[in-house]
Amino acid sequence: MHLPSTWLVSLVAASTALAAAPTTLSILPDDQVTLVKAEKVIVRPGKTLENASVLIVNGRITAVGTDLEAPEGAEVLEGKVVCAGFLDVWSNLGVDGESVADSRTMPHCRTIDALDPYSSGFGREEARASGVLAVRAQVGSDAAFGGFGAWLSTGTSDGDLPVLLDDACQSATVGVSAGSIDVFDRVSQADKVVDEIRSGLDYGIDWMKYREELAAWEAAIATAEAKLTKDFKKAKKDRDKEVEEAGKEGKEFNEKKYKEDKKPSAPKFDAEKAAMERVANGEIPMVVTIHRSAELRALLDGTKQFDRLRLVIAGGTETLGFAEELAGRRIPVIVHPAPLGASRPAHLRDHDLSLAAQLAEKDVSVLIGSGGGSASRDLPLLASLAIGHGLDAEEAFAALTTRAARTFDVADQVGSVQKGRRGDLLILDGEPLAHSTSITHVLVGGQVVSPAKGGN
Repeated sequence: MHLPSTWLVSLVAASTALAAAPTTLSILPDDQVTLVKAEKVIVRPGKTLENASVLIVNGRITAVGTDLEAPEGAEVLEGKVVCAGFLDVWSNLGVDGESVADSRTMPHCRTIDALDPYSSGFGREEARASGVLAVRAQVGSDAAFGGFGAWLSTGTSDGDLPVLLDDACQSATVGVSAGSIDVFDRVSQADKVVDEIRSGLDYGIDWMKYREELAAWEAAIATAEAKLTKDFKKAKKDRDKEVEEAGKEGKEFNEKKYKEDKKPSAPKFDAEKAAMERVANGEIPMVVTIHRSAELRALLDGTKQFDRLRLVIAGGTETLGFAEELAGRRIPVIVHPAPLGASRPAHLRDHDLSLAAQLAEKDVSVLIGSGGGSASRDLPLLASLAIGHGLDAEEAFAALTTRAARTFDVADQVGSVQKGRRGDLLILDGEPLAHSTSITHVLVGGQVVSPAKGGN
């Protein structure tokens, strides 16, 4: 909303206000300003404000509180419940179809190099209408290694596909194939993932040793140069004397050559190992799509050695038997609670809609994803199915918001209604994920992009 002039709007912070909003806020003439009022603002799971408002300026949440006034000329929206937009942690929405199915991808490949916002415009529109405002997309979804995944906003138009994070994770797939794979092959695939992480760790150690050796070499050279400079006059006098004596004796003067230690050689750059070094050091999560117990055991046993590894299991059909270890090691599981028929693949033979609830009961961090396809619109329905099969509603809401954002390092942008976050919000006529609730407005960057289009 364009304002006619500069306004200083005083904001009185109530005792329940969040995130230390400033007492004054400068609004400029070209600023886009929206104030959202609601009977309830769900800041994050377990934290709500009654009769509160959210102020959004230029796409970012500027203040959240119970005593905020609308700046002159601001767009004002009202509703019953306001919450953060939903996040799909397992999708390929917005990615070129051939790249999604490419089985040749490697750790150095990047999802952002395969974006095709025009190929899935309708899917993104449907996702927005159902409340899904960002997705973690991935190329090489069935490849041994899929490379760097990316967080994408579902955006505001077919030609607009903002990238929230271009290196959200690394990915791998174990034991998933259209054909039959014997248990030994599946376990060897899990071992391959462990080997690649170890190679990344070793690669990082080699570079660390090189940098230490280089620093020591540079220090030694600096010391030698300082000594040469300090002793230059004496050295020159001694040299001149030696030259003179050699001339008197009719001998040839042989110059003493300065010899310095050989400079250390840098390790050969390897893009794949460099990518896996980031995984081994815990800089980015490692998402492994894996289902059956044999390869799960191999993966979990093999990765115990990596103290910084941030492992995430996707699918995890048979993870219940490993729940205690998963909880202890804080390894999240992305569940896809979709109904399956009798003709399901072998790796989904024991697929159970109650898996999310059973894992949550054992303190495993549960996430919910749409399964790696382009149907992110179904995410709220899948969450509702998980709730119907025993998952606590607040757990399901966390799986689609704060927990998803924290796991994949976008919590500073999305997943909660707090100062500094993107103005990606849902205005609802009831509690999130309830069967009777409808979305009345969808806001992306504080702008309404999808008015009422039915329940979720």
